[in-house]
Amino acid sequence: MPSPKNLLLAALLVITVAYIAFWAVQARRRRVQERVIPDATRAGIGFVTNFFDTLGIGSFATTTTIYRLLGLVRDENIPGTLNVGHTLPTVVQALIYITIVQVDFRTLVLLILAAVVGSWLGASVVAGWPRRNIQVGMGLALIAAAGLMLMTALGLAVPAGDALALTGTKLQLGIAINFLLGALMTLGIGLYAPCLIMISLLGMNPTAAFPIMMGSCAFLMPVCSMKFIRKEKYDLSAAVGLALGGIPAVLIAALIVRSLPLAYVRWLVVIVVVYTATSMLRSAMTESAAARARAATA
Repeated sequence: MPSPKNLLLAALLVITVAYIAFWAVQARRRRVQERVIPDATRAGIGFVTNFFDTLGIGSFATTTTIYRLLGLVRDENIPGTLNVGHTLPTVVQALIYITIVQVDFRTLVLLILAAVVGSWLGASVVAGWPRRNIQVGMGLALIAAAGLMLMTALGLAVPAGDALALTGTKLQLGIAINFLLGALMTLGIGLYAPCLIMISLLGMNPTAAFPIMMGSCAFLMPVCSMKFIRKEKYDLSAAVGLALGGIPAVLIAALIVRSLPLAYVRWLVVIVVVYTATSMLRSAMTESAAARARAATA
């Protein structure tokens, strides 16, 4: 009889196949003619961001920064593009780390379910937001992400525990926090860094965070991405580029490279993410002021 872990992996594969089929069908029905095959730049972004994501840097904040610097994706489409495009590389990460890293199965499943429910509710809200709300929300989310990255860069890590399971009040707290983190994923703030901090604060072995955070994202991202796809609130070519470039990057990082000295990279990421956050908030204020001026003139 299959083990519970194998059943979980099988469920992930079924969800992933359903997601790919749904995405393919909806992409053909796009009302506006779009470029589907990504260019080298968009695929390269997928490779670089997912390579460092697998090694612990994170992909959402870095991808947002690159999109803003190059002007590749409209602000209101960035959250959807991040979730839709990074889904398949994240599934590959989850399949690898759930297989090789030991963690209590009950804890893993309950935290994954909490994140999925949070993302479903969050996507229902974010997918319908106007451009300015997206800009403000992502600007604040990026500042929070930069703060978490800064803690890592400064070595302000939480002392490591050794538990592989959560029980009682700690389990309930973990479920509540992962629910919130799942909802925030739909706004463009990655789950990895805050989940790692949560796991450590609750006394678990930080290594156990890898299957939890990657499993949470792998299950929640297909679910919330369907809402962005259905409402066409994402950039199709950019999302395909993230997927095509990201999958080989994950395999190379997880199975071949495995680890790198990333101290300087983290500092660089903190700087550019803070710049992107301030730029996003500044754009929101400028566009809001322009809208008020046009309304007054009318």
